Amino acid sequence: MAEKIKLNLNRVPMPKQPVAVRRRNFDEVALGYSEEQAIEEAGRCIQCKKPGCMKGCPVEVNIPEFIGAVREGDMPEAARIIKSTNSLPAICGRVCPQETQCEVACALNKKGAPSAIGRLERYVADWERAHPEVGEKQKERVALNGKKVAVVGSGPAGLTCAADLSKLGYGVSIFEAFHVAGGVLMYGIPEFRLPKDVVQAEVDYVKSLGVEIKLDHVIGKIATVDELLQNGYDAVFLAPGAGAPMFLNIPGENLSGVYSANEFLTRTNLMKAYQFPEYDTPIKAGGRVAVIGGGNVAMDASRCALRLGAEEVHLIYRRSEVEMPARAEERENAKEEGVIFRLLTNPDCFIGDEQGKVKAVECYEMELGEPDESGRRRPIRKQGTEFTVPVDTVIVALGTSPNPIVPSTTKGLELTRWGTVKADEDTGRTSKDRVWCGGDMATGAATVISAMGAGKRTAADIDAYLNR
Repeated sequence: MAEKIKLNLNRVPMPKQPVAVRRRNFDEVALGYSEEQAIEEAGRCIQCKKPGCMKGCPVEVNIPEFIGAVREGDMPEAARIIKSTNSLPAICGRVCPQETQCEVACALNKKGAPSAIGRLERYVADWERAHPEVGEKQKERVALNGKKVAVVGSGPAGLTCAADLSKLGYGVSIFEAFHVAGGVLMYGIPEFRLPKDVVQAEVDYVKSLGVEIKLDHVIGKIATVDELLQNGYDAVFLAPGAGAPMFLNIPGENLSGVYSANEFLTRTNLMKAYQFPEYDTPIKAGGRVAVIGGGNVAMDASRCALRLGAEEVHLIYRRSEVEMPARAEERENAKEEGVIFRLLTNPDCFIGDEQGKVKAVECYEMELGEPDESGRRRPIRKQGTEFTVPVDTVIVALGTSPNPIVPSTTKGLELTRWGTVKADEDTGRTSKDRVWCGGDMATGAATVISAMGAGKRTAADIDAYLNR
């Protein structure tokens, strides 16, 4: 009779900075596993014969195999397995919502905590970055096939597509509008959640595969998509993200002291406002701050405001915490650090002082009705519940939409009613021949890993198309 496997239902905790220390610095909050902790956590995986975790991974990492290698202490092999399908593992290990993707399908999840797949992926990626000679030795040299692909945008979709195509022998050029590569990974996600040296290392890996990255190149201005196709590129992949902020369109939104989360986070992260005056990017977030929204961007903005000196940060969200799109881990961190959650609350207007500076948010209470098209219960205004919250700064974190510069300069590119590019979900193909699109420009603001999955699927389809 076979011996019954004894399940370890408790995952190894992630070491973190103490709350009192981290809420006033921009260093990474999660400190990462030690080798002993990684091997212990890997030992919890029961190596299912039919692993459900792999079905939940948009970039098709062979999860049981890499975890098995970690369990044996074979980190070079674990890195090789991950890198065979995922070119950005250090990023995924930190910001991918594993709890709703691979980990939710883990067999251990039925009785206890699932395998800490994301934490193990991060450990392996960080180990490889500390041992560059291993990655260099494992890198395969591929002969160029003579075909060229232009990738617009160097965010997660663009980097993934470019890396996969380069591995297949294509000459790939990425056109990035900013002065640094990485897209939302650089400008949108704070240092304490995703260190910029980690992002830069992943960008450098993609470049080491032979990918050319052209910075300060705004497609639609410096060249159009049609001009790229006319000047030697066999295909174009549009992945510039969704960088245009959305607003509430309520009175007072133009007052001084009211920021979009895009501006606030770009100033803080990319322009390093948190290191003022060493970096000449001042930003005010003192006193009382209100952040409007309930996603990861709202959590990021709230936690940045605390670190920039805010005395109080109020997170105003119109639904309950159950409906919040932000990751549970980010909500937990925000609460630990002192962010005040004002749930079932919505702003009606912003009130300014005589100098045109915001001084208060007038809000009202909400209650939840029937589910809407998103599947979440629809918030309904409760009459007679108005109240005022005094504030010095407001950050609006409601999401983003694509910048129209590429669609407006590209003839024959069909759009949706939301202004996103209409693209096939499985292939990325658009209405325009030899043009593909993926990531936030096709879906609207979504997760890093969903954008990576789109980049991966598109690379495979471009390869199939150009080799018909």
